[in-house]
Amino acid sequence: MLSTLPAVSSAYPAIFALVLPPCFPGLHREIRGSRFRNNHGTIEQERIMAKIMKRTVDALLPEPDRDVFAWDTEVRGFGVRVKPSGVKTFLIQYRNAEGRTRRLVLGQYGALTPDTARDLARKKLTAVAEGEDPSADRHATRAGTTVSEVCDWYLEQAEAGRILGRNRRPIKASTLHMDRSRIETHIKPLLGSRLVSGLTLRDIEGMQADIAAGKSARGRKKGRGGRSTGGAGVASRTIGTLRGLLGHAARLKIIGGNPAEGVRQLAGERRQRRLRDDELRHLGQVMREAASEGEHPTGLAAVRLMLLTGFRRMEVLGLERLWFSRKEHCICFPDTKSGAQIRVLGEAAMDCIESLPGGDGSRFFFPADWGDGHFIGVVRVLDRVCLKAKLKDVTPHILRHTFASVAGDLGFSELTIAGLLGHSARRVTQRYVHLDTALVVAADHVSAEIGQMLDGGVAVKHPKKAPKKHLATAMAA
Repeated sequence: MLSTLPAVSSAYPAIFALVLPPCFPGLHREIRGSRFRNNHGTIEQERIMAKIMKRTVDALLPEPDRDVFAWDTEVRGFGVRVKPSGVKTFLIQYRNAEGRTRRLVLGQYGALTPDTARDLARKKLTAVAEGEDPSADRHATRAGTTVSEVCDWYLEQAEAGRILGRNRRPIKASTLHMDRSRIETHIKPLLGSRLVSGLTLRDIEGMQADIAAGKSARGRKKGRGGRSTGGAGVASRTIGTLRGLLGHAARLKIIGGNPAEGVRQLAGERRQRRLRDDELRHLGQVMREAASEGEHPTGLAAVRLMLLTGFRRMEVLGLERLWFSRKEHCICFPDTKSGAQIRVLGEAAMDCIESLPGGDGSRFFFPADWGDGHFIGVVRVLDRVCLKAKLKDVTPHILRHTFASVAGDLGFSELTIAGLLGHSARRVTQRYVHLDTALVVAADHVSAEIGQMLDGGVAVKHPKKAPKKHLATAMAA
């Protein structure tokens, strides 16, 4: 009997927690259970069995990263859930006529008392016994669902791996992080309270215009976290997120249709900024001065490798030692923005990698200053170096543009530049089924040219140039 009761941190047996008043000396009403994985693949607390009364609900404490459940011993299937936020909700759990497990929220604790919730649970479970499915009935009336509710549904399902992306794989955590940011920063403040059934293209494109104008802009938050300034690019990407999540909800019959279908997104402005030859030489000189003045060596090495490879910021920072092969002139990425890839390296880039310290056993070439992760502060290092060099508007993506631009200056084709950058277009990646010798030669030439300028040398002038329109296409990767 006692094995089914919750653990209680006190000097008394567990059963006393359900009968003694909260003020009883020495009784700490902290009810917990062990963890288990449910049918949905998420981690919950082990079911706590007790008659659900006010003191039982009050004794339940939230967990920071999972839901806590307590189930009633009097009405089978009636329970209370505690979210990490501390919100306590009464619910029922049952199997419908198809044998599928369903949950139906009855209401929040406070709005409902345990006795009222138990009576409501009896009515709903009686309907289930008669063949009804109250959870499905509620889904059928989702015409009144708000945009905010659909956004929450999407994040919950996607984070649990139950929604597949364009590659027929679960959506990546990094993508979901950006989706959540756009939802919380732009979509919910501007459209969150609106009913999905009442949304029109005019409403959605109006939100896009508001974001571009900075209506949902915000300053930098306390602690870690960025600021939002709006703009056409942010607006367009937010509309893409909204259209995608509404599309998933419509496909899975959560809503009747996708009101964002056919929306016109703002055209983003192509970044034209690149580091000129003289700027590269000056940047290299300032980086050497910064190193002698105590600037973070890991950050400086990461900046140099981004320039020598054209890799994205997180591709460099998350680079693991097992992925690198000097013999094959390559990095074997198990996953990138475009999926698994083999990316070629020039001699100058490989020399840069091999010059890095051992990292005290870390699997990363750029280990964090503490912990087992990788270094993340390269943007701040780049900002400080560029401020010292008086170079404006330089970001990690501009370093990638610079690599592509130098490759164009050396006369390499759009196809070759796209292969060096790890372009995601099918017509490009399908042509590179192995490490073509031409790609290795190109990587050698480009990395050597950039390395020479960073070290103070003069760039070799090549009369042959790649057409600008081809270069722009390649740099869009």
